[in-house]
Amino acid sequence: MSWEAGADLLVVGTGVAGMTAALRARELGLRVLVVSKDSVDAGNTTWAQGGIAVVRPDELDPGDSLAKHVEDTLTAGVGLCSRPAVREILAGGAAAIARLRGAGARFDVGADGELARTREGGHSAFRVIHAGGDATGAEVQRALADAVRGGGIPVLEQHCVVELLRGEDGSIAGALAMDAESRPGVLRAPAVLLATGGLGQLYAATTNPEVSTADGVALALRAGATVADLEFVQFHPTVLYTPGGPRGRRPLITEAVRGEGAVLVDVRGQRVMAGEHPLEDLAPRDVVSAAINRRAAETGSEYVFLDATGIGAGFAARFPTVHAACRAAGIDPVREPIPVASAAHYSCGGVMSSVDGRTSVTGLYAAGEVACTGLHGANRLASNSLLEGLVVGARAAEAVAKDLCCGLLNRKPVGEVVPPALAVVDRELLQTTMSRHAGIGRSEEGLAAATKALDGAAIVRPLKTREAVEDASLLMTAQALLAAARQRAESRGCHRRTDFPDTDDLRWRRSTVFRLDASGWLIHTTAGIARTAA
Repeated sequence: MSWEAGADLLVVGTGVAGMTAALRARELGLRVLVVSKDSVDAGNTTWAQGGIAVVRPDELDPGDSLAKHVEDTLTAGVGLCSRPAVREILAGGAAAIARLRGAGARFDVGADGELARTREGGHSAFRVIHAGGDATGAEVQRALADAVRGGGIPVLEQHCVVELLRGEDGSIAGALAMDAESRPGVLRAPAVLLATGGLGQLYAATTNPEVSTADGVALALRAGATVADLEFVQFHPTVLYTPGGPRGRRPLITEAVRGEGAVLVDVRGQRVMAGEHPLEDLAPRDVVSAAINRRAAETGSEYVFLDATGIGAGFAARFPTVHAACRAAGIDPVREPIPVASAAHYSCGGVMSSVDGRTSVTGLYAAGEVACTGLHGANRLASNSLLEGLVVGARAAEAVAKDLCCGLLNRKPVGEVVPPALAVVDRELLQTTMSRHAGIGRSEEGLAAATKALDGAAIVRPLKTREAVEDASLLMTAQALLAAARQRAESRGCHRRTDFPDTDDLRWRRSTVFRLDASGWLIHTTAGIARTAA
């Protein structure tokens, strides 16, 4: 190995969950090392526009409550949320926001001096706080990055984790990584927190940044952990559409625009959401995305319009990021409707973990989008994600400290480390295949064709570059997602089967859980699948 480093806790990822965990772990006296494929300022959190959903006892809508936030979350999750997990995570929201503000985050305030609140799809009250209008993620990332720098926490920027290392008993012992020049190195740690974000790069069009290549899911699977509910990929209803169709990372048109009164209309000027759901344009995202795709197909178009002209001249001040993206595309959202389409946005499933971040592998923890805590179920409620990262990130750090103190984690060094060789597929082929067959509308025929195409195109290569590491992660996660989507023979939340259009509570009100067997094959397991709203 070219280089080596060590810590009590290795945090993989610099989004809200990873940075929060690093800061809390440092407060608890742990030696922390953070690894980032990009810079410390460029976590997935940066791209989050809408805000943070939280009920704060001192500032809330009349009639709103934590219990109502819980019920809204359970409703959006369509029977697959864990009620205890939902209650516990949401209950930690107010304290998490107080800590974040203490770290320097500045949120927008109203004329009364209280934090400004908006409403987004699926919420029954105005409880989403925001910063910079539509730049909440960027402000959260700035505050956390400044706190990490100020706290002297070391961050290995432009470094990629290749594989997790395990001791003879199977527990975590660190990670194999590579630097910007692809030189391999060993990071020794008895605890690793995966906070790698999402898997949007599985698809041709996504709101996710280029680093969102499902690394955490693949690393966890290869380390022996279980993953759950990967079939539930939330497609954001409204990304900016440009001629030639959406591809790559697309500008997001935050749901808060609809929260402020914008409505969806088709190319003929007819309302898209009228009669589709009692909340109409503020319906849960799975409902809105499906309606947009259906109306676009009916009208022979690839997009619909988001008419925000009713918001008026204040649009640019309230939504500066959206306004800038529209103007760059030659659109004036104050005077004309915005062409929009759906794109892969958020993974509701991931590495199975508790609300304290613990997984089925000793020494391995997960927090944020990469984790499946039971909060999101079959469809994430808008703006619950940043809150989950703040709450579970801090709790995971506390769990690591407790597990270290109790002597539960492995401090024995591992022997020789050899870079692995794994199957990869051409990325454009993978993204095109997944978009065509594993997007919003799915069927056994299409999912089987996608599985066959990826299996047939796979080539085993040594993981000597970051691109190879990412391609291996994308393929393994795609295979797991396809397996889960084929197994769930119903439509629920953001998993829509054209051949099974109904929701089947009798058979499928449970999670789909997979792991790798000793030979490296994906197998379905019934262990730990009691994810219900009970």
